[in-house]
Amino acid sequence: MEVLNDLVGYKNMKIYQNTDWFSFSLDSVLLPNFVTLRKNVKNIIDLGTGNAPIPLILTTRTDAKITAVEIQKDVYELAKKTVELNKLDDRIELLNMDILDLKNIYESDSFDVVVSNPPYFKLNESSNVNDDIHKIIARHEKCLNLEQLAYMAKYLLKNNGVFAMVHRTDRLIEIINVLSKNNLQVKKIRFIYPKKNTESNMVLVEATKNGNVGLKLLPPLYVHDEDGNYTEEVLKYFE
Repeated sequence: MEVLNDLVGYKNMKIYQNTDWFSFSLDSVLLPNFVTLRKNVKNIIDLGTGNAPIPLILTTRTDAKITAVEIQKDVYELAKKTVELNKLDDRIELLNMDILDLKNIYESDSFDVVVSNPPYFKLNESSNVNDDIHKIIARHEKCLNLEQLAYMAKYLLKNNGVFAMVHRTDRLIEIINVLSKNNLQVKKIRFIYPKKNTESNMVLVEATKNGNVGLKLLPPLYVHDEDGNYTEEVLKYFE
């Protein structure tokens, strides 16, 4: 069912969602607030934008031009309606295409920043997948895997450009190895925990193309307090 909601934390923004497919999660709120946006940033691209929550939030942090790519036509149409409703057509350009085909329309070194909230799970014969194709593509590496994502980030980024992503903590070593193989030097990591005294389940990672060695580990981010309520930091994103 298609619904129109307020974009969390942004009273003047609305977002179209289809509750039968998936709804954007806290991950898509944390990532655009985590990524480093330098003053000279002019071009940003969001790979696998879904219904475009990340580009919407980024418009509140930067005046840069934002390109958002989504492979699923009906999800792309939701994003398009959202961008038009918020009168952000001049700020956000939407592309309905396979991320791997971006090489056909962009030269290498075209963007200052690449962001992505990609599928988290490998897809194999033993994968426990949902029957709905929208959820399969959003959650599992059916159309884009980690290696392909890193390769495209490297291709699209200018030298010293920034790549930021959110992913599962249990794949962090793989993520660092794959990024390094693609000349993306990890510079900033922040672990996300459901609450204190639990294991981290999500991680925010930022890397620079051909960057110097030097890693900054940020303080942990706790989503819930002991009573199960959102922590003060997370609530700031929902104000």
